[in-house]
Amino acid sequence: MAIFAIGDLQGCYDPFRRLLDKIDFEPANDLLWLTGDLVSRGPKSLETLRYVRKLGACVVTVLGNHDLHLLALAQRVVRNTKRFESLQKLLQAPDIDELADWLRHRPLAHYSEDLDTLLVHAGTYPTWGVKKTLARAAEVEDVMRGANFEALLGKMYGNRPTRWSGSLSGYNRLRFIINCLTRVRMLTRDLRLNMTHSESPWHAARRLLPWFDIDEPAWAGTRIVFGHWSALGLVVLPEYISLDTGCVWGRQLTAVRLDTRIPRVYQVAGQSV
Repeated sequence: MAIFAIGDLQGCYDPFRRLLDKIDFEPANDLLWLTGDLVSRGPKSLETLRYVRKLGACVVTVLGNHDLHLLALAQRVVRNTKRFESLQKLLQAPDIDELADWLRHRPLAHYSEDLDTLLVHAGTYPTWGVKKTLARAAEVEDVMRGANFEALLGKMYGNRPTRWSGSLSGYNRLRFIINCLTRVRMLTRDLRLNMTHSESPWHAARRLLPWFDIDEPAWAGTRIVFGHWSALGLVVLPEYISLDTGCVWGRQLTAVRLDTRIPRVYQVAGQSV
């Protein structure tokens, strides 16, 4: 069995299918990890979401910030700004309720003990090891899969609190977890989330560090696979793999095989813009 991880799709259905052909993906034998943000800016969000759902148990996808925003739009807990045309087609689809219900049952983090590898959309917090990351993700997942998920979708927006404390409670606690797993890029040196810097880490203020560059993080020794940060691009290191290579911006869509001693990289041309 081969295990491949693929970066943010963002509705780029055609490059996704080309990449699956390139890696000779066999749903009966192989496993696919997706970094989230299945939908949004690209032209075929509906086709992408339908296809990933149809793949069934051979695919693991974590929730990204754009996926969560789609759920908020689908439940009408936020105003439909009509920002991305392909989202409008998706929201008007006859099977939107079924697709949204499937999507809200996806995890925010996934871990393979065999690979000692953690999958998240954006990142995790320096004081959270694997067990704590999965536990914090489960707090949000339990609410998202419950009867009161619409309330969380309405309360998840915002950049505060910026620093983790075990005493956080209610929606402040859940919002911090969501921001850390689906939106984080940079931290201040005293471990506060910075939600404003989205460019490459090399153009950040000196007081900021990428979340994965903090000294002696609690997850040390575990490989982390993530997307979300197209300005960072492809990075393949023993400690982490960054997979958002800007497919929706016309760059590349990237897959990395995870179950080999040396990860192998596959790429196809991104969406024409």
